[in-house]
Amino acid sequence: MKPASLRPFLPHPALRRRCPPHRLYAIQSGAPRLQVFDSNTKYIQKERAAANAESSRRVDYLRDEVASRLCERLLDINRHFSSVLDLGANACNIARILTTTPPPSPSDPPFHTRLTSLTSADWSPTLLHRDAHLPFNSLLPSHSRTVLQNPDTHPLPFPPQSFDAVLSSLSLQWINDLPSLLSQIAKSLKPDSPFLAAIFGGDSLFELRTSLQLADLDRRGGVATHVSPLADVRDVGGLLQKAGFKLLTVDVDDIVVEYPDTFALMQDLQAMGESNAALVRETNAGLRGLGRDVLLANEGVYRELHGEGGRVPATWRVIYMIGWTEGEGQPVPLERGTGEVNMKDVLEGGGVKVGDKR
Repeated sequence: MKPASLRPFLPHPALRRRCPPHRLYAIQSGAPRLQVFDSNTKYIQKERAAANAESSRRVDYLRDEVASRLCERLLDINRHFSSVLDLGANACNIARILTTTPPPSPSDPPFHTRLTSLTSADWSPTLLHRDAHLPFNSLLPSHSRTVLQNPDTHPLPFPPQSFDAVLSSLSLQWINDLPSLLSQIAKSLKPDSPFLAAIFGGDSLFELRTSLQLADLDRRGGVATHVSPLADVRDVGGLLQKAGFKLLTVDVDDIVVEYPDTFALMQDLQAMGESNAALVRETNAGLRGLGRDVLLANEGVYRELHGEGGRVPATWRVIYMIGWTEGEGQPVPLERGTGEVNMKDVLEGGGVKVGDKR
């Protein structure tokens, strides 16, 4: 028997009514961000490295050297800084350099007298407080430490126009959204104030990068990411300009450190907390990671290509950047088209003004 149909009993409009499909859309707020580094992995690396204080201090040679060169650039600015932020302070290397480096002349005042208050901030609390008990902390007129939250999810906790200068030494290379962080730094600075930073550049450890690639290709027939990607010097100026900084200065310095072998280099990288933290990388918990055969092959390739006198050099390319927030009295470039000298004449040795008749 055929079942009864309800169609004759339904009102005519109901027959044509259709329920619209229910759809869900994923909406991203703000500009899309490219995730290159694993912030949690970098946090764990630095925490583990700083947990062994003696081993961590032993590998401070690179951070101390770069901090010293960055402080030289700060002290070249002839002014007193009331409030300074050391962003990504690591183990407060800048504070130690300012208080322990003797001035060029005995009659000159100590470097730390050029500032009144220093705030050291870092994302690793263990590394930040590693040397909190050492004497250099009491030499500064005012020195405080601030633990920062994950930079991928938390903005800087400082109010606008809080500092007369912001420094950062060997930390910003691990930031995923660097343009956003630079904009936050610019907002935290007072008008006509400098931002000085040093980061590892893209050609850092090129010897290790190439030797690992060749060893990987020879032993496993492919190439994997073992050294984190880093920023290129050609991009730094554009990032600073986009963040609103003026009077930009960018330069590059290569620091070459010699090691007895590649294993000592990798041990120092681990003790620094500067191991690979790229999202796309091999780990022992996932892919096979670096095996013994690849490490031994890497040692041989590294020595063959770059070894010198029984030791292996490692090149650290450091990019230094300086930018100023806009303020009154700063020199500004002339408007386009207002020049009075033809560059062609200057380069050819004439130096004749445009419009002059010969």
